[in-house]
Amino acid sequence: MKATIHLVSFIFLFVLVACGGSATEGQKVEAKEAKVPTTETAASADADLKTFNVNKGTLTWTGSKVIGNSSHTGTINIPMGDLKAVGGEITSGQFVVDMNSINCTDLTEDDGKGKLEGHLKSADFFDVENNPRATFLLTGAAPLEGQADATHSITGNLTLRGVSKSITFPAKVTIADNKLMATSPSFTIDRTQWGIEYGSGSIVGLAKDKVISNDIALELSLEAVASAPVQ
Repeated sequence: MKATIHLVSFIFLFVLVACGGSATEGQKVEAKEAKVPTTETAASADADLKTFNVNKGTLTWTGSKVIGNSSHTGTINIPMGDLKAVGGEITSGQFVVDMNSINCTDLTEDDGKGKLEGHLKSADFFDVENNPRATFLLTGAAPLEGQADATHSITGNLTLRGVSKSITFPAKVTIADNKLMATSPSFTIDRTQWGIEYGSGSIVGLAKDKVISNDIALELSLEAVASAPVQ
């Protein structure tokens, strides 16, 4: 599916990085080498192939410092995208994350909201001027059983600051009444695997109370509608 961000960061993805606090919870996701998408030739010929256009999406993030209780939360928008499904099962898709929409929801302007958001958009973190979009390209979706908050294991290439890595995370995907809904329980990514090193504990000489956690907690929420009526 295609989108203008709402995972890298993040995306995944991602704003979490400069926020500060040990609130990163959820399944830890290990980034691997980006995968080449499987061909859709067979699926494209299937009469039951449906395309769903994303009309609303959000990536909720939480970031923290390694020491202390300093943490911040926020959102990034995913206004567009497309997902394909065959026989009621999601098969492929892509969305674009609009990094310019990085928003810190736990601060006010008087508390430094604008300053933090500007720092996250700077070259220290997501370098939004040169990388206004993060993307997620779905490369696989496998059904999950026995999980109340997830129906599928979603695998795809998350691209942040021009670096693409494959990640796998759980998500609850439902298709009904010409709509596709996808939500994920909280999961975490390591920002340094995308080359975002600012404030990392790997930086020599950085005071421990200044170290920002490498882990970013993310939750995905997408809503899409069928581009043609589902029969």
